[in-house]
Amino acid sequence: MRIGDRRSTLGGMTTEEAAQAGAGWHGERECGAGGSGEQERDVFARLCPSRELFAELADKWSLLILMSLFTCGPQRFSELQRGVGGVSRKMLTQSLRNLERSGLVLRTVFPETPPRVVYDLRPLGRELAELVLPLGRWTERRAPQMLAAREEFDAAHAERV
Repeated sequence: MRIGDRRSTLGGMTTEEAAQAGAGWHGERECGAGGSGEQERDVFARLCPSRELFAELADKWSLLILMSLFTCGPQRFSELQRGVGGVSRKMLTQSLRNLERSGLVLRTVFPETPPRVVYDLRPLGRELAELVLPLGRWTERRAPQMLAAREEFDAAHAERV
């Protein structure tokens, strides 16, 4: 079952309603439960490796790093840190290692004194960045509406306290 198939699985119920009804629509499913030769992945399945990868990609910094490399091209560590405002050296290092380990980012060390290290996207990283960039642009365009909705929500819920 793919992500787009979730609505029909819930039968129109909210996530909370499904959980209360014991529908078990995800979480207990096993990854690869499909019968085809190719193993089906399910990011909603608790034990599926794709879920861990998805969570790593959805962290606070990874998608911003991918978008920066996509829009600005290959960059040194300090350029990336400046480009992705607010990321600490530790978190940038950790995120770059995860992205490199997952085959999304290429780390190239040039034999110079001092050594020069440049980060760039691998084809898989470029493919993901192309998908994520429109989400970033959409967020920039819709930020005023979402912020207004948050203020409205907070005001409505503050009265209950």
